[in-house]
Amino acid sequence: MALVALSSLCAAPAFSQGMTGDAYRPATPRSQILSNIGIDQNLNAQLPLDLPFTDENGKAITLGDYFGKKPVVLAFVYYDCPMMCTEVLNGMVTTFGLLKFDIGKEYDVVTVSFDPSEKPKLARQKKDVYLRRYGRPGAEQGWHFLTGQQPAIEALTNAAGFHYQWDDQTLQYAHATAIMVATPEGKLAQYYYGIEYSAKDLRLGLIEASQRKIGTLVDTLLLYCYHYDPRTGRYGAIISRVLQIAGGITVVLLGGFLIAMFKLEPKRDSGRSAGAGGR
Repeated sequence: MALVALSSLCAAPAFSQGMTGDAYRPATPRSQILSNIGIDQNLNAQLPLDLPFTDENGKAITLGDYFGKKPVVLAFVYYDCPMMCTEVLNGMVTTFGLLKFDIGKEYDVVTVSFDPSEKPKLARQKKDVYLRRYGRPGAEQGWHFLTGQQPAIEALTNAAGFHYQWDDQTLQYAHATAIMVATPEGKLAQYYYGIEYSAKDLRLGLIEASQRKIGTLVDTLLLYCYHYDPRTGRYGAIISRVLQIAGGITVVLLGGFLIAMFKLEPKRDSGRSAGAGGR
């Protein structure tokens, strides 16, 4: 992921202009940038919900305003990013469009800019773009685009295990890509890496994070048979449980067949007896 994040930066010059405009200083080495970015899976870690941010309308809020009732999809981007962040948002809205769950009804989405120079106006523009692409009513109440000051940003990204670094050569942030699912209480439940996200995995992740308060009986059965693997960020089948379910279904079907046969047998016998008496 780090190599992908840096792929657009490799052609940059070896030196960058200093703050005075007339002096040059060595840029941060590529190896150092690479070692400073990445994503740690802080599973079950509590997000600091008292952190102050500003929403896309310029209103001062705390992170906890968006927690308490529903699971939350959390994403770190910066809105003026020329490459990867746009791909993250595109991947998110595509996956959300495949889910039968609705943003604002079964779950919320919190998108946080990790660039402290960005303002609510830019966040509002991004929100308008992706709400139009999502196209479902009520999403404006459930998908939030936040900006904030450096201390709050650092506290939140550190809690989530999201590490990024400013690159002096390109005047861009180097970062990896992922989205996270948090419980209504604000505990990190799952991570999905890259810029494309499986709708099936995200659906199961949201159901599990909600403690099965959303979803159907079929989803509950699937969660019994599938297990989230933190190493891959995906759900995989638990063969033993699949075999248990298959065995149980087989027993039920055979049992039903035998019961039906026993119920039909007396009718056949009585029919034969009546015929014999008539002769």
